[in-house]
Amino acid sequence: MYVGNLAFGVTDSQLQEMFAPYGSVQLAQVITDRDTGRSKGFGFVEMGSDQEAQAAIAALNGKEVDGRALTVNEARPKPEGGGGGGGRGGYGGGGGGRGGGGGGGGGRRY
Repeated sequence: MYVGNLAFGVTDSQLQEMFAPYGSVQLAQVITDRDTGRSKGFGFVEMGSDQEAQAAIAALNGKEVDGRALTVNEARPKPEGGGGGGGRGGYGGGGGGRGGGGGGGGGRRY
């Protein structure tokens, strides 16, 4: 599930605690900026079953936490994104290949 509009101080463990009353939390991860390490204000949670996930969405979507109304919904792009991400990785690899062709621009050195 996607969890948006998180307060910037929320940690992975706090995110897990928010969802624990609705079932077994398999994963709770706040997404952080790779340069600063600061929260980006959203995260992802995986529950043990679809029923648990639906219960969490029903209870937490729009709920105010630390003065912010949470956005909780199914992270639909995640399964597609996994395959699509692989596809993008493939394109990126192709782009890298073209970049290698750009290395032909190294031919300018002649």
